[in-house]
Amino acid sequence: CHDLGISPRWTRPWRPQTNGKVERFHRTLLEEWAYHRPYTSDGERMEAFADWLHWYNYHRPHTGIGGHTPASRGTNLAEQHT
Repeated sequence: CHDLGISPRWTRPWRPQTNGKVERFHRTLLEEWAYHRPYTSDGERMEAFADWLHWYNYHRPHTGIGGHTPASRGTNLAEQHT
């Protein structure tokens, strides 16, 4: 991040309203992956995470970006700017 000139933007502590996107992602994680179905172990839950994350980024439409997927919004996914 430093090499790209990216610096952190801090939010106020104990104020989830100022960090809505992250809070919503955490809720989605809980509802659609972590507790979506019963797992027999934490290992099984972690095994399911990679597939869920791929689905979330490449196949699940997001209403906040007009029904597009997060991956469709990336500017260098095909590494065309390397």
